[in-house]
Amino acid sequence: MAEIVKVHVEAGLAMVTIDRPEALNALNDETLAGLEAAFTALGNDKSVRAVILTGAGKAFVAGADIKAMAENTPREARAFARRGHQVFSLIEDFPHPVIAAVNGFALGGGCELAMACDLRIASEKARAGQPEVKLGIIPGFGGTGRLPRLVGRGRALELLLSGDPIAAAEAHRIGLVGAVVPQAELLSYSRAWLAKALANAPLALGLVMEAVDVGLEAGLEAGLRFEAAAFALCAATGDGREGTRAFLEKRRPVFAGK
Repeated sequence: MAEIVKVHVEAGLAMVTIDRPEALNALNDETLAGLEAAFTALGNDKSVRAVILTGAGKAFVAGADIKAMAENTPREARAFARRGHQVFSLIEDFPHPVIAAVNGFALGGGCELAMACDLRIASEKARAGQPEVKLGIIPGFGGTGRLPRLVGRGRALELLLSGDPIAAAEAHRIGLVGAVVPQAELLSYSRAWLAKALANAPLALGLVMEAVDVGLEAGLEAGLRFEAAAFALCAATGDGREGTRAFLEKRRPVFAGK
């Protein structure tokens, strides 16, 4: 059987592709297991500095696999939701930047998967939404938690209560995605954006991501205390000293990740 989640690593950049186009890359147990295995392995690969996550065909991920869910008991449905939470948290906590290159439909679990990534870049053909209420259920993979944090409570409730999908331009307007680009340029744009970020100090990038998460999860005061500690740590690193020297010497810094 062909792998559902395919991984290709080149020059520190990992491309992770959900390859189940006949089902619009819908999420089932096998797909979740593939994502977990991929991100666990990439997290242990010291050569990897960033990840692009995308889907094969015309969908990013069209949602959870309704056929697989239809006969679930309440106990099984809860276990499936918690499994999704576990895998998506693994992606959200990945130590390096993860971009969701949203190439098409990102509905239900697909929108939730994109929101677990650090940034979202959308093709002009992408459509995003949380249509679960139209099926008599609610989002189960983090939509009620992550969507309000990204777009605010009011905008989130508009999507969650109506169940209506939105076009890429509207997703950009409300802050759900960071940029909208032509379909043919989606991956090259994502690579170029990451190349710009990865030219900066590796340790500083990781600590910025961690500081943002601590502040959001633990509150402003705890976030500020962590920020101060991380700032002090950066100042003691070789990269911190190199960056300040390069600025004073009016040259481009050469970071070593130390």
